[in-house]
Amino acid sequence: MNAKILILLGVAALAAADSRSVEFRGYRAPSSESRSFESYESSEAKYDFNWAVDDDSSENHFGHQEVREDDNTQGSYYVYLPDGRRQTVTYYVDGDSGYIADVKYSGEASFESGSSESRSFESGSYEAPRRYFDSNESK
Repeated sequence: MNAKILILLGVAALAAADSRSVEFRGYRAPSSESRSFESYESSEAKYDFNWAVDDDSSENHFGHQEVREDDNTQGSYYVYLPDGRRQTVTYYVDGDSGYIADVKYSGEASFESGSSESRSFESGSYEAPRRYFDSNESK
């Protein structure tokens, strides 16, 4: 009797798993109704921006400016270096020409008398780093 029930349940499971009664859910080409005619082509790039930071309390002074129209990009950025000079980079990109930069420095490098940079350059004496050994290591 148990064998008959198991065979009956097996036949019922096979009938439920019949793939012909289930809709095919695999990959197929999209139907013409689902196609979108929206273009994903990007428009030509065009922008213009300019920003700067001028904070005396933190001594941060830097900025950036850039203009782009189609494949032509031009801009510059600057920063005041710790030695007092101003570094300015002027650049352009025209099509496939690549990034062409011109770097200029204005002002003279100088360190304040109390700064750590000034002391390390003036002293000229440097101490070699010390190596500490574990008690198990040989010296």
